[in-house]
Amino acid sequence: MRCDYYDARQCRSCTWIETPYAQQLEAKRRHVEDLLAPVTPDLRWLATVASRETGFRTKAKMVVAGTVDAPTIGILDAHGEGQDLQDCPLYPEPLAAAFAPLAAFVTRADLEPYSVPHRRGELKHVLVTVAPDGALMVRWVLRSTEALARVRKHLPWLHEQLPRLAVASVNIQPAHAAIVEGEREILLTERETLEMDVNGIPLHLRPQSFFQTNTEVAAALYRQAAAWIADVEPASLWDLYCGVGGFALHACAPGRVVTGVETSEQAVASALRTRDELRAQGREEMATMDFIADDAVAWAARQADAPQAVVVNPPRRGLGQQLSQTVDASGADTIVYSSCNADTLARDLAWMPAYRAVEARLFDMFPHTAHGEVGVLLRRA
Repeated sequence: MRCDYYDARQCRSCTWIETPYAQQLEAKRRHVEDLLAPVTPDLRWLATVASRETGFRTKAKMVVAGTVDAPTIGILDAHGEGQDLQDCPLYPEPLAAAFAPLAAFVTRADLEPYSVPHRRGELKHVLVTVAPDGALMVRWVLRSTEALARVRKHLPWLHEQLPRLAVASVNIQPAHAAIVEGEREILLTERETLEMDVNGIPLHLRPQSFFQTNTEVAAALYRQAAAWIADVEPASLWDLYCGVGGFALHACAPGRVVTGVETSEQAVASALRTRDELRAQGREEMATMDFIADDAVAWAARQADAPQAVVVNPPRRGLGQQLSQTVDASGADTIVYSSCNADTLARDLAWMPAYRAVEARLFDMFPHTAHGEVGVLLRRA
């Protein structure tokens, strides 16, 4: 991939951009394979799922800097000043087309960009997500509610510029810290969720819901996990760290009892909404599906009966020793582990000696970087 920002040394985020893409994929797979080899000696690798090299990011977390009259939307340089990245080739056209109107909105609504060196200003970030159908979610991260009235006042203008704008909100993050967003979210639109059609399943994203950056590759990951689960036809399934329910909703089947667990109440509300919509369409497999807002570690430890299969999709920190050992002692026949951090994956598998990893697949969510997502199928030894 060619990037003018990289060539001009204005952004070096894509650290592997000079490596041919096929070599990137091979290097990532070898790295994960080497990490897992001590605990998975007989692991069979399926063909890597590649990404598009450009236009693959469906979420943009853009720092707003500069001035009210000349804002930048992109990143901060080494001096804490704004570097505009509106033409970054990682974003698909429906998302990239939103950047110019959003920059104009900063000026129109008189939103002073936050200056990290001077600790002054109001607008920190603009966060944009695009759905497969082109609908948009836009979130402004502000230090306070001081500018909220102006954002509301000029929102109709932004709707005119971005007719596919479906969900808009303001997030309040007052701290001078490297934290993208705060806990408080103020919804500005009647519609509260962005619908992401993934393999025909309408996943609902609320403003603070987590979702994979690369929707096309995420869809392949869900299909693979569902295929692994279908092969063993479990009567019961847990989906731990279920988010908005992607794995659980793909792995359901008539009569199968599926339980998703996620600490985010917003994500659980989204998963329940999808379940209820599919129930209303007559999908009988949704009758035995539930989602629970709870800590996955504590919830799993309290269960008297284990399921026949478990899907885990933890954050970068992994499952940790307690949950790994709880799963190891559960007696479940099958585990599907989706990981974005091969180091913690290898550590967790070492804490699960009752299971044997039999298949794995790399899903390249993040081209031009060292990061990757890997799915692993484990069976009870």
